[in-house]
Amino acid sequence: MALNIVEKIDGNVKIQNVLISLSDKTGLEKFVKSLLEINQDVTFYSTGGTYKAIEELIGTKNLVAVSEYTGQPEMQGGLVKTLDFKIYMGLLGETYNEGHRNDLDRIGGIDFDLVAVNLYPFSKTVSQDGVTVEMGRTNIDIGGPCMLRASAKNFLRVLSLCNPADYDAVISELKANEGYISLETRFAMAEKTFAHTAEYDRNIFEFFKKSSAAEMKKCYREEK
Repeated sequence: MALNIVEKIDGNVKIQNVLISLSDKTGLEKFVKSLLEINQDVTFYSTGGTYKAIEELIGTKNLVAVSEYTGQPEMQGGLVKTLDFKIYMGLLGETYNEGHRNDLDRIGGIDFDLVAVNLYPFSKTVSQDGVTVEMGRTNIDIGGPCMLRASAKNFLRVLSLCNPADYDAVISELKANEGYISLETRFAMAEKTFAHTAEYDRNIFEFFKKSSAAEMKKCYREEK
């Protein structure tokens, strides 16, 4: 497999398309309204409870459901919402890669410039008394870490945000730079994102490590 070695990028990127899915909605109202204040044409792509929360704040003019964008409904239980080719083309595509540009055009896709995601509260769930293996398993976030890792990998073009504590600093920079975010900030947020997803995976590993097969088997009725 030939790897892409990128040499040419944009130092400053305008925030136009935002992919957002939040378990912790702290600061959401201020963040969304500030982004709209900076760029009235910004578009939010979202799912589930986050979509509903944003709809209550700003209506649907600048809001698109991920299922509408991808053309695919969510899987029962919300297990598959964002794991879609059209999403990841928009996260991983490189600005000056002609093949990537052609691929996006072919599928009618767009570039995502900002990804704001935080994850199912796995550690909080498994720290409760009486938690079972099944309760832990079902609280493992799949789509969230994938979006964060993809956006952080492509810090060349995409800003990844995994912590509401970073919203204010990002908004301040965008206001000072007419809606553009710097390469330095994208790189710094990518570092935070990879630290966050690494810790998340470590917590899952530790939970499974201390759970016995006997405890696991108590959760299920085996048919065969």
